[in-house]
Amino acid sequence: MQERLMEDVANKKERLKQIIAQKSLTTGNFKLASGATSTYLFDLKTTLLDPEGASLTADLILENIAQEDVDAVGGLELGACPIVSAVCVKSYLAGSPIKSFYVRKEKKDRGSNKLIEGCSLNAGDKVVVLEDVTTKGGSVMNAIKVIQERGCKIVKVLSVVNRLEGAKENLEKEGVALDSLFTRDDFDIPTA
Repeated sequence: MQERLMEDVANKKERLKQIIAQKSLTTGNFKLASGATSTYLFDLKTTLLDPEGASLTADLILENIAQEDVDAVGGLELGACPIVSAVCVKSYLAGSPIKSFYVRKEKKDRGSNKLIEGCSLNAGDKVVVLEDVTTKGGSVMNAIKVIQERGCKIVKVLSVVNRLEGAKENLEKEGVALDSLFTRDDFDIPTA
């Protein structure tokens, strides 16, 4: 039984890797959120808004956090939005619903003026912060600060792809662990 589960996870991971390589990995000259420039880009929105890509991502995230004590998952708009939504739905369908939310980049200046959309976070909630692509960790740290201001405990950050450009080390300095489904080394990235 355990062996079949491991094989299923491996198959899902391999298929998701293929989808990311096909739909989301581009070469050229790009400016990243970190301010750095790069000769390749993981634009995961095309994968995460694809029905199969979203489903596989959610399955692998739920498998990754299955042994964690988690009250909620969330992340910074816009990259985390499709991931959080897919995990929310898949967790419900699996019979173990997980609260979900998004952190806005800036507070709404109309309506409810919320910085966090979705579930109510309570002090003491244990949160896994989801991220599409992690480079240096600056964007995800913005979300972490907002979540911690609510009195929540960060279990870890879980990124779909870690570019291996310092995020793990930068987050560890802040006492936050970074895990990922893939790293850039899992992909064939042509050198310029």
